[in-house]
Parts: sequence; structure tokens; C-alpha cells
Amino acid sequence: MSEHDRPKLVSSVLQSHAVSEAMLVSTCNRIELYAVVDAFHPALETVGQVFGEHSGMSYADMTDHAYVRYSEAAVEHLFTVAAGLDSMVVGEQQILGQIRTAYSVADEHKTAGSTLHELAQQALRVGKRVHSETGIDRAGASVVSVAVARADAVRGTGQPPMRRAVVIGAGAMGSLATSELARLGITEMFVVNRTTERANELAARVTERYGIPTRGAGIDDVAEVMADADIVVTATGSVTPVLQVGDVHQALLRRASMIPLMICDLGLPRNVDPAAARLPGVHVIDIESLRGDSGARAAADDTAAATAIVAGELAGYLSAQRQAEVTPTVAALRQRAADLVDAEILRLESRLPDLDAAQRDEVAKTVRRVADKLLHAPTVRVKQLASSGSTHYAEALRELFELKPGTAEQVAAPDPGSR
Repeated sequence: MSEHDRPKLVSSVLQSHAVSEAMLVSTCNRIELYAVVDAFHPALETVGQVFGEHSGMSYADMTDHAYVRYSEAAVEHLFTVAAGLDSMVVGEQQILGQIRTAYSVADEHKTAGSTLHELAQQALRVGKRVHSETGIDRAGASVVSVAVARADAVRGTGQPPMRRAVVIGAGAMGSLATSELARLGITEMFVVNRTTERANELAARVTERYGIPTRGAGIDDVAEVMADADIVVTATGSVTPVLQVGDVHQALLRRASMIPLMICDLGLPRNVDPAAARLPGVHVIDIESLRGDSGARAAADDTAAATAIVAGELAGYLSAQRQAEVTPTVAALRQRAADLVDAEILRLESRLPDLDAAQRDEVAKTVRRVADKLLHAPTVRVKQLASSGSTHYAEALRELFELKPGTAEQVAAPDPGSR
């Protein structure tokens, strides 16, 4: 999904009266829509219809490739994704930037309200905590490092080390690829992009940061720059192949070395024409072939530690949300008690007009203390019970004290005049 399409898709989803907030996360192997909804089934139908129109798939066909998480399970899933536990390379950190981008776009286009603001910010905190407190990213900082390791293994022993690389794509993934390649010992790079200016900008940053000679080139020159490359990494967000079989064939014709040309296709959908893999002297490693790679799995202890952090953060988040749900009821109950106390004080003043100011003040304080003490235990207890998952007690309070529907929300709502 292109960056241009994301706001339009979210806007289409928000046309439904069942959806009030929406945020779209798009990575190399997932498109996820997080939504705040008033009715589950109508909202799901809307999302399915919009995704179907975008992808050209029928609703029935799409269900074979989709998953749905609701309520607590949706929160758990986002925290798991942010932690890198649901990535093709477990522990890769790029997903945090992709969630941050999704949140920024939603914030910019006013499609995220208070619920998604809080959820996204908490998810980012969870991801940062997992990476700072565990070694989950030890097995590979990104898909790039695993792909390059696979390319080395395919080349076999006895071959000279890979030194010249071509990176196709100057976006976030392309930038990550250049960083990983520099760390892995590449000594010369080309950055290729549809926009030559962006390619030159990234190339200049790589040269400045790592001291590696790096040049930019346009996509029309890709065959020429690939001719002397040891490895080519494609990392674009294009929905159609950017590296055609003809380009690869032309590169082979110009190639002096007999060593196979390694191409790591990290795009989903694929960035490389599948026919390129059938050319002699070419080996293509795509993102699907990396699934299950031993280098892509973090150590079991680190995974367990990260999972435990996610579970603890999830429990804390849900507990806070449940307490927040009963807060309007507690506020309404205390407001009702305060109104009754005020009414009784006025009534007392009319019956005992001879009371001086000090006496009236002492009586008022005493009555308020009695009311506060009577309400303290039930209001504290209802919050504790709510944090464990039960909302029945809040409903019981509303029934016992005749708090009308809507009263709690009105009491808890911010005063427009106070802004």
C-alpha cells in the first residue's frame, strides 16, 4: 500500500457511522487497520468492503488472508507487533518506526481520537521497553541482516567476501538496508531510486556516516550499476516489480565475474520480476524464503522475557481502561451526594435561621464528612473490582443510587467553558 493510498483508505472506512477512529499500519508483510467502533459487525463489513475495493479481491477471497482481533485481543496484538514478536525476523526494530508513522499520519489527518492516541503511544512504549530490557534483537537487527547471511551461505565457502552492493529504494527500508550492509562489511554502494535526487541524498548520508563510497543512480541505470555488484537488495514499497528480468539479463551480459549475482528481494509484494530467478548466474532470496530461518529467531529466553513484558503491559493497560470506565459512575455518585448535602444544608438554614456562620459551617463540614466516609469504601472497591474485569458493580451502583443513563458521562465530560 502506497503512502498516498493510506489516508484515502482510512477516510473511506470513517465514512461508516459504526467507526469513529482509525489508524492504518503498513509494513513489508502486513496491512492492519486499528479502529474504534460502535458496532462490531457493521464496522467489520465496512473494513472488508474498503480493503476489497483497494485490493481487487472479493470479501470471501480476502478472509483466507485476513485476521480479526477485537477488544482486548486487538490491544494484545498491537503490543505484540510493536515488540517485534510478530515479525518475520523476530525482534526487528523497524516495526516501531512503522507504527510511529501510522500514528503520525492518523494524528495529522485527525482520524485518531483519544482511544487510539493512548493505545498507539502505549504500544510504542511497550516496544521500546522490550528492546531496552531484553536481547530480543540479538538474532538480527532486521530482515536485511538475515537476507545477507543467507546470500553468503548460498555463495558458499571459498568465495571472496561481498564488497559491492546495490540498494534499490531510498525510503525507510532502503535506508535501513544501507546501514546493515555497512555494518556487515560492504565497502562500496550504489543507491538506486525512481527519483535520482532521493537516491543521491541517501548516498550522501551513507558516505558521511560510514565513510563508504556511495553513489546515487536512477532506475534507468540499474542494469549498469548491477553489473559489478556482489549483492543487490531491493527494499521499496512499490506494489509492482521495480527490477525487471530484462534489467537483470542486461547486468549479466556486462558482468565480468562468474560468481552468482545475489539478489535479496525484501519487498512485499515482490520488487523483483519472478522470471529473474530463472536466469543462470542469478540467485534470488525473497522474504518468504526467510521464514523460519534460524538466524531470524531470537533466543528462547529473550522471546520469553519479551512476551512477559507484553503480558504485564497488557494487564496494566486493561486495568487502567476498566477503572476509567467506572470513573464517570463514581464521579456521578459523588456529585449526587454533594447535591443532596447542599440541599439539606439549605433546608437546615431555613429551619434554623438563628444559627451563626460558624455553626452553619461546622454542621456543613460534619454532614459532608459523613457522606464522604459512607462513599469511600464502595467507590474505592468498585474501581478495584473493575480493574479485575467486572463492570457489574458499576451497574449496581447506578441502579442502587438511581443514577440515570447519561448522568455519569455528563458529569465526567469536560466543561466547555473551562477550555
